[in-house]
Amino acid sequence: MNSRLSLLLILFLIIVPESIQGSIFKTFSSTLSSKPPPSSLVFPLSGNVFPLGYYSVSLQIGSPPKKFTFDIDTGSDLTWIQCDAPCTGCTLHPSLLYKPKANTVPCSDPICSALHWPNKPHCPNPKEQCDYDVEYADQGSSMGALVTDQFPLKLINGSALQPRLAFGCGYDQNFPSAHPPPATAGVLGLGRGKISVLTQLFSAGLTKNVIGHCLSSNGGGFLFFGDNLIPSGGVSWTPLMSHENHYTTGPAELLFNGKPTGLKGLKIIFDTGSSYTYFNSKTYQTIVNLIGNELKGKPLKDAKEDKTLPICWKGAKPLKSVLEVKNLFKTLTINFMNSRRNTQLQIPPESYLIISKTGNVCLGILNGSEIGLQDSNVIGDISMQGIMVIYDNEKQQIGWVSADCDKLPKK
Repeated sequence: MNSRLSLLLILFLIIVPESIQGSIFKTFSSTLSSKPPPSSLVFPLSGNVFPLGYYSVSLQIGSPPKKFTFDIDTGSDLTWIQCDAPCTGCTLHPSLLYKPKANTVPCSDPICSALHWPNKPHCPNPKEQCDYDVEYADQGSSMGALVTDQFPLKLINGSALQPRLAFGCGYDQNFPSAHPPPATAGVLGLGRGKISVLTQLFSAGLTKNVIGHCLSSNGGGFLFFGDNLIPSGGVSWTPLMSHENHYTTGPAELLFNGKPTGLKGLKIIFDTGSSYTYFNSKTYQTIVNLIGNELKGKPLKDAKEDKTLPICWKGAKPLKSVLEVKNLFKTLTINFMNSRRNTQLQIPPESYLIISKTGNVCLGILNGSEIGLQDSNVIGDISMQGIMVIYDNEKQQIGWVSADCDKLPKK
């Protein structure tokens, strides 16, 4: 099963008091003595839900700049890259790894206080390097040291800048044998924490504290920082839970074919680090039963021999597109009940089904309880295709609107 879930089982991030935020990010903005007004950044994406299982973005790092590809991840905060320091468990050729140049962050640096380790003292020796250790729900772990380096960027207002940002130099990677190692060099952490790239760019005054993405069902799409590309109308908004590190909304209820399922009070997390959508055990089983009942008497049979995903069906002949069987399935709807007005996220069949390599149709909704998600439900890449999703940390809300994700927005 080619899937991944970025939601951290161990998330080493703390909320830093407002009183020291300025000092934490002073390093990043020290070279920006004359900063332009906040603008936006736009990056093309590569990848797909299946068979790759991720969407990625390429960024330049260092001087002279070198290009690296990152798995975009709104479910975690720390950006890290496979690093030749040397490296244990790295999956790329040494020539493709990041090479540190005496740029590790010491424990005494205030930015290190945005990382902490459970059950042991935080940085007992201030002269030591600032280490990190992150573990993902089903995709292994990365260990390394925090470093800083230049990120050459070009904003849509034409400004070319090179802010110095903090990220992880991962020199010890561990990937479970059940999952293929990532083809990317690392993870681009787009979460809400103080160490995320978004927060660092915002603190340096380069962008608004807003990100968004548009994932194409045909593969690719685009990622943006800042608020310049947000449509003036048509966006459905719902509040974020302010006390959560992740992009979490709630409570919500689940509808099937427009009708209530009786499932209410759902906590929903939007996570691009997850290939598929995960619901807790009760919600998942309800969805499976509803779909199963809907398929009775229709020309699809169980394909237990197909191990692409836990549940697959086969037709009279191999399928080439979800559109061939879309009419046999119904739309799922998440109704957000804490919004000022009725806000719904429609998940049509093409946003929860995939066609396997053998031509079967498989359910891209998985049981989150099997990987430790007891209360939370995760909206993954599969259910965010064909819409622009906007994470607005300034107004503490998340929004979505139908969009053509195959075209980069006009500047």
